[in-house]
Amino acid sequence: MSNILKAILPPPGWQFTVAIVAGVLFGLAVYVLYISNAVSYLSDDPKTCINCHVMNHEYASWFHSSHREQASCNDCHVPHDNIFNTYFFKAKDGLRHATVFTLRQEPQVIRIKEEGAKVVQNNCIRCHNELITDRKMLSSTKTFDHFRTEGRQCWECHREVPHGRLNSLSAAPDALIPETKNPIPEWIKNMVK
Repeated sequence: MSNILKAILPPPGWQFTVAIVAGVLFGLAVYVLYISNAVSYLSDDPKTCINCHVMNHEYASWFHSSHREQASCNDCHVPHDNIFNTYFFKAKDGLRHATVFTLRQEPQVIRIKEEGAKVVQNNCIRCHNELITDRKMLSSTKTFDHFRTEGRQCWECHREVPHGRLNSLSAAPDALIPETKNPIPEWIKNMVK
C-alpha cells in the first residue's frame, strides 16, 4: 500500500503546488457541473431540454402538442430497451449536444441524426403498437400495413407530430417557454459587470 502511495504522490517539494492545482481543477469541475445544471439530465423533465436555448422551439411545439399529456422528450428520443442503453444514449447524445452548443456550432435548422431517428421510430412503434397492429384498422386500410412494414418512417406521414414543420432557430424566437433558473450566482454577475 505504501509503495502505491509513493508512486502516486508527487515529490515532497511539489505536494503543496499539486494540492492547490488539484483543488482548483476540482472546484472548476464542480462549478461546471453546477452551472450546466448537470443533475437535471438524470431526470425525465422536459424543461431540461431548454437548458440550451436552441431547443426552445422544440420545447414550445411539444408543449402545445397532443404528446405533452403522454410523453416526455425522453419517451421519444431515448431508447427504452434496457436501463444501461437508456443512460448510455442519454450521456452520449447529451455530451454531443453540450459540445456543439458550447462551441457555438449548432446548425440553424436542427435535424435529427440517423441514430436518433432509429430510436424515435422504435419508440413510435413501442407506444403505438396496439394501433399499428389493430386488426380492424389493418382490414379497413390495406395501405396502412404496407407503409408500416416497408421501411417507411412514421413521420413521413405524420410530419407535424409533435414539433410541427418549423424547426429553425429563428422560426419561433418568441416561443413561450418556462423561465429557467439562472445558475450563475448574483455575486458572480456583479463581478463580471
